[in-house]
Amino acid sequence: MKVIEGLGQTVGIKAACEALTMPRASFYRNRPGLSKRISRKENGDPPPKENPRALRPSERQAVLDLLHSERFVDAAPETVYATLLDEGSYLCSPRTMYRILADNKEVRERRNQLIRPNYSKPELIATGPNEVWSWDITKLLGPAKWTYYYLYVILDIYSRYVVGWMIAHAERAALAKRLIDETCIKQAIEPGQLTVHADRGSSMTSKPVAFLLADLGVTKTHSRPYTSNDNPFSESQFKTFKYRPGFPDRFGSYETAWDFSKALLDWYNLHHRHSGIGYLTPYMVHHGLTDQVLEHRRLVLDGAHRAHPERFVRGTPALARPPKAVYINPPESPGSKAEEPEETH
Repeated sequence: MKVIEGLGQTVGIKAACEALTMPRASFYRNRPGLSKRISRKENGDPPPKENPRALRPSERQAVLDLLHSERFVDAAPETVYATLLDEGSYLCSPRTMYRILADNKEVRERRNQLIRPNYSKPELIATGPNEVWSWDITKLLGPAKWTYYYLYVILDIYSRYVVGWMIAHAERAALAKRLIDETCIKQAIEPGQLTVHADRGSSMTSKPVAFLLADLGVTKTHSRPYTSNDNPFSESQFKTFKYRPGFPDRFGSYETAWDFSKALLDWYNLHHRHSGIGYLTPYMVHHGLTDQVLEHRRLVLDGAHRAHPERFVRGTPALARPPKAVYINPPESPGSKAEEPEETH
């Protein structure tokens, strides 16, 4: 570059680039702060010829004045162009009008734009039961088209235990408030003990629910908009329910929906061996029976190993255990391992 600059002062940049077989575009691109117009001036080159098709300064000013006029001040260039053609007049193309406006820094979005808040990613951890609950509502198809029953479910994310549920004819904040209040009383929740997480449905973000949780000393968090992974435990549980054999396409009545949901939730709490908690049932983990059940499983495996050691090539099989901590959006740190929500179907 310095060689071309030094030679260019004697023979000109163009001749220097040609002598050293370097494209002039490459020279100017790699020499920031120097424009072709300046280099021509320095080298005594004649100024570039004006495009004969370009508007003269007086014509550009006339177009700008017209766009500033009361008649067209709020009109788009395409509208101005079409209106003038209908009146038998032509000044320039709409694109040229945009260029003139842009040269005067008058091209911008004039409508009020929606500015969405920056929602932070919820990061929650539970190391025991009744520390973090996740709740959601799902629709159950009714006997006729456009009829639904609404299943409200509150789930403890550590044990996967359904701590509260109800069936209703509608999704209402008052019903959600009542369910959360009754569930907190049943589980003997103390102020400052619990965090309740939900998505951004109308019932979840309602003032009655927010005021209730504040009165109970319960922290509330919400998923980011359109981010189902921020509420994975409830979403996965509903999938387990609806993929369960025998789950009907429609329910003939409210009573039928209630009876079926009660039987399904009892099975889930008491009999469902959940892959995410070491194939224990949610009831076992929630009520502190984990060590007792795992010790019993260990004794059974030890007995089987003693009876037929040749069948266990690698020794006594290791037992699957529940995770020590369960996360919603674990913090990203090197070497951290977070438990991922899983369901068996």
